Amino acid sequence: MSAPTSPITDTVTVFVRELRPVLRDPFSVVFSLVQPLIFLALFAPLLPGGLGGESTLQWFVPGIVVMSCLFATLSTGANLLFEIQLGSHERMLVSPLRRSALIVGRALKEIVPILVQTAIILLVTLPFGFRPHPLGALYGLLVLSVFSVGVGSLSYALALVSKDRHWLFWGVQQTLMFPLVLLAGIMLPVSGGPGWLQTLSLFNPLTYVVDAQRALFNGDLADPSVVWGTLASAAVAVVGLWVGIATMRRAD
Repeated sequence: MSAPTSPITDTVTVFVRELRPVLRDPFSVVFSLVQPLIFLALFAPLLPGGLGGESTLQWFVPGIVVMSCLFATLSTGANLLFEIQLGSHERMLVSPLRRSALIVGRALKEIVPILVQTAIILLVTLPFGFRPHPLGALYGLLVLSVFSVGVGSLSYALALVSKDRHWLFWGVQQTLMFPLVLLAGIMLPVSGGPGWLQTLSLFNPLTYVVDAQRALFNGDLADPSVVWGTLASAAVAVVGLWVGIATMRRAD
């Protein structure tokens, strides 16, 4: 009988297992960027200053970075649905691995595609005048990584709940995605909308993450939005991991 492993070892095992398909097929990470890049190419010219306007890009690109992370992490549960359909997830459940590690390791894996996607977006926008603040961008990526761990955990939890009803996963995912994006002011400033829209945006954690990314990428490290964005990311991560672990432990 083998000695029991530690929670960290189990988490690393799951992390490496989940990362292998990404390394074998990096095109999947690039493909998930198609929609955010289309928004960047077609929507940015409509904003004041046009695509060549540096101030426009400084405002718009951080939002697109957050959008790409949100789109990618909200869809990660689809991979778990596929594993459930093939039966590989059931084999993981009967393994000696802790069930908490099954969700934490998966969630931590989301950090790697996020870093790759952000690097691609920055490389695409730099020739057009976007100038990220190096230290602010690094901290912004840390905040985004924490946020994405929470969103990825929630996506996996949704997949576990809707394992026999795939339409439920995609229905909830699509219903939540675009309201979150619009209420966060990624495409247009919410400040120009009616009062009820501005009020709703205050209850959207993505709003604070987007505001923090804009401040950080522009070098406003002391802006209060950075604190609020950090807290919102941490709250999403805590709630997401709690829901994900509880759902995974009830999985059968």
